[in-house]
Parts: sequence; structure tokens; C-alpha cells
Amino acid sequence: MVSAVFHSPLDAASAPAASRDRRATHSIAAGADAAGATALKDVKNQAIAAVRLARAPRDFSALWTRVLPPLLGLCLLALVWELVSVATKASIPSPKDTFLQAVTLFSDPFYSKGPNDQGVGWNVLSSLQRVALGFGLAAVVGIPVGFMIGRFTFLSRMFNPLISLMRPVSPLAWLPIGLLVFKGANPAAIWTIFICSIWPMIINTAVGVQRVPQDYMNVARVLNLSEWKIVTKILFPSVLPYMLTGVRLAVGTAWLVIVAAEMLTGGVGIGFWVWDEWNNLNVKNIIIAIFIIGIVGLALEYALIRLATAFTFEDVKN
Repeated sequence: MVSAVFHSPLDAASAPAASRDRRATHSIAAGADAAGATALKDVKNQAIAAVRLARAPRDFSALWTRVLPPLLGLCLLALVWELVSVATKASIPSPKDTFLQAVTLFSDPFYSKGPNDQGVGWNVLSSLQRVALGFGLAAVVGIPVGFMIGRFTFLSRMFNPLISLMRPVSPLAWLPIGLLVFKGANPAAIWTIFICSIWPMIINTAVGVQRVPQDYMNVARVLNLSEWKIVTKILFPSVLPYMLTGVRLAVGTAWLVIVAAEMLTGGVGIGFWVWDEWNNLNVKNIIIAIFIIGIVGLALEYALIRLATAFTFEDVKN
């Protein structure tokens, strides 16, 4: 007996479609499994690499090449200092005694017991204030004058002999003129800072303007740019590295000169403090003042270097 099974046309049509759906489902699942396996393998490889990196010995050679030489230099300075102290029978205090005195001194750096007896902090701030005023006035005058001298040949020929004559004069030689004109020690010291700071700014700015490529100026002439556009769009970006170099030289010179000027004029300031400690035969404080002057000068230099690297091209950063 033969039995026959009949299916409806709908069932016959849906069978191939179901088969295709099952195949597609299996394909998607296989693809998802493969992608998951690949991702898992990548994570595993990254974990293995991280473990190997953690177990690998660290390379401290770059750190030592940066840290070790300055430390050796400071140790050499301390050794020479100690030998000098022993050779002079403690006329020059030893590093240990000077350090203990510095701890006592900086325990209260801003005390005030009268106009001639103030802490080292007030003296440093007074010197920085004079430097800021004299340096600021020099920048306001010197940078525009440098632009004009570098820009116009007539002004360059007119001012070059005057600059060559005045620049070699010691800034302290101008101090009596300041005392005579301003009738006061503080404005005379600011005047001295102004004189010593203005020459580097004028000279470096003028040299920077004169070294601007002539092609830039020819393009400005073809485009018929105004003098203001030439200064702001062409000269200033090109002269900025030279100008910042002049600023660095000026502030370094100003910090050097203020100490000598305050020794002569008196009042509150790091230079006067050094001279007053010498009159009291307090050599420890004089040595501490030397380190303070050096650290403040280094901080000013570092700040200006950071400023220069922020506003100049890569080849000027060194």
C-alpha cells in the first residue's frame, strides 16, 4: 500500500524561504563568533604586551643624563666651598652653617622693624619692583625706537653714532645724573635700570627689522599696504624672536645693575641688604643673598625663555 503525503502550496513555498533564513542566521552567528574571537584575541595580545612592558626593566639613562650632571656640579661647588672654609679658618662660613642660617632667615622673611630693618622677602620685592618699572619704561620706549631705526635708513644713520657712543658706558655712571635730576634714590635707581635695559631692546629690534627678507617688503609694496599693515602683518611676526632676545638680555642686565645701584643709593632692596650685612660683618647673610640673587635671576631667565618658546618658531627655541 502506497501512501502519499500532499502539502499545500503555501507550505511548499515557505520551505525554501525557511531554509534560506536558517542559513542566513547561521552565517550571521558564525560572523559574530569570528568577530568576537578576533576582538578577544586582540585584547589578549594587548594584555600580554602590557605585562611584558611592566616586567621589562625601565630605561633611566635619559633621566640620569639630565639629573646627574647638575647634581655633580652642585656637589663640586659644595666641596670647593667647604675646602675654602677650612682654609680660611671659618672666615668664610661652611655650607652647613650657611644652610642653618638660611633656615632661620627664611622662617620669617617678611618681618618689618623699621625702614632699615626689614626681612629679605621685602628687600627682594622692592628690587623686583624697581626692575619692573625701569624695564617696563625701557620696553615702551626702546621697542618702538628699534622698529623705526630698523625701518628707516635715515633714522638708522642718525642714531647709530649715538647708540655706539652711549652703549659702552657703564649704567652706574648714569646714577649720579639720576640723583641730580630726580632728587631721590628710588627714581635714580629706576633711571639706571631704564638706561641699561633700553640698549639691548633697541639694537636687537632694529637688527630684526633690517633682516626681514626684502621679498616680503616687495610684496607689501605691490599690494600697496599701509605702514600699519606692514608693521603688524609683516615686521612684527618676523622681528618677534629678535625682540624677545633683546628683552631677555635687558632683564638680565637690569637684575645685575639693580644690586650695585642699591648698594650706592641705600633704602630697601637686595643690594642695600647685602651692603648692610657687610657693615654688620654678617658673611653668612651675604652668601645667602648671593644665592637669592642667582635664583631670582635664573627664574626671570627661565620665564622669558618659556615666553620666547611660546611665541617663536622651532629653530629659535634653542
